Amino acid sequence: MELFRDTQIDFLSKKWFFLALSLIFSVAGIASMLFWHHIPLGIDFRGGTVVDVKFTQSPNVDAVRSELDRAGLKNFTLQPDTRPGSNQLLIKLDIRETSEQALDEGKETIIKALQANAEQGKSDLNNIGYTTLQDYLLKADPLHLGTDAPTQYGTIARAIVDFRDKTRQGVLNSVSDVSAVAPASVVQALQQDFVTSNFGVRNVEIVGPQVGAQLRKQAVLATLYSLLGMLLYLWFRFELIYGIAAVVACFHDTLITVGAFSLLNTEISLTVIAAILTLVGYSMNDTIVVFDRIRENIKLLRKDSLTDIVNKSINQTLSRTVLTSGLTFLTVLALFVFGGEVLHGFSLALVIGIIIGTYSSIFIAAPMLVAYQQWRGQKPVPGAPTPSSNSEGRRYKSQAKA
Repeated sequence: MELFRDTQIDFLSKKWFFLALSLIFSVAGIASMLFWHHIPLGIDFRGGTVVDVKFTQSPNVDAVRSELDRAGLKNFTLQPDTRPGSNQLLIKLDIRETSEQALDEGKETIIKALQANAEQGKSDLNNIGYTTLQDYLLKADPLHLGTDAPTQYGTIARAIVDFRDKTRQGVLNSVSDVSAVAPASVVQALQQDFVTSNFGVRNVEIVGPQVGAQLRKQAVLATLYSLLGMLLYLWFRFELIYGIAAVVACFHDTLITVGAFSLLNTEISLTVIAAILTLVGYSMNDTIVVFDRIRENIKLLRKDSLTDIVNKSINQTLSRTVLTSGLTFLTVLALFVFGGEVLHGFSLALVIGIIIGTYSSIFIAAPMLVAYQQWRGQKPVPGAPTPSSNSEGRRYKSQAKA
């Protein structure tokens, strides 16, 4: 399938516009990384505690932020789940100790902050553990059991906690909801001493600072190693200048993508790093397609200038570029719009990266070949035609590699 046929667009004449555009985005991103938002690392890299909170209704993020501020919490971030009916909110805290005590501290910190207006003297059935509930039932003994009380109350407590966490996704609307799994006398006792808040802490996770630092190092090394590997491959497959041009274009794509995350103050997580590595490979593949066509045309169009050959090669691959990039862009755009908060960073990186990567193959990598020839003067790009003495420097004879 071909969208375009026999196009004659002079792409290289527009290179300065796109180079200026890239310079603006790059400088803005670097300035943001240095002076404004810096690089907004997620919990995966900086370390901290993530508390997953489920609400009975869609949470008011501003109200939750105000309650956490009043509780004296600092440097926290809120990440709502935008899926319809989810009613979940991720609260990220700077509690970085990797211990069971730190897990409990993160959970209790959030519960106390969100229960500021809770009814005094009563416990919250939505945020109570199995052991505490069993101990309460043993003490209250609403069924008047004898020696078998620990076993039976343990079974009832487990049934209530499982009903809350699995059937009701962590939140009960009222204490009477447990009547589905508990005897009436147990429900009556719970109604006297318990209330149900409008939220429940579903899960608490901690990433320690040492693990975060190691992940940062590994993420940087993975990106650099991928670029180095591609440089070596293109050096072997084409010539060194082709590899340098392609790697510069990929580095340009990565820089602008990370800069965009800094400008938008969107956290960079492990999934975002995976997306960046994906777009590095995607951009490199698109660049190799253009370079391969340039190399073929150098052999065929012996009398044309390198500028004409590059323009013709880009036009010949334009249909393929638009089809591939366009369909991929529509897919990741759907992920960005409908994928929810979990895929937000991953899909955002791909949306930005595909746009930047597509035009960098045309307006960054390809013009570098021509710029290299102009910089070297009479010395040609490896594999490109050389000036002929009877053509005033505008016609070339082929020195393409076999």
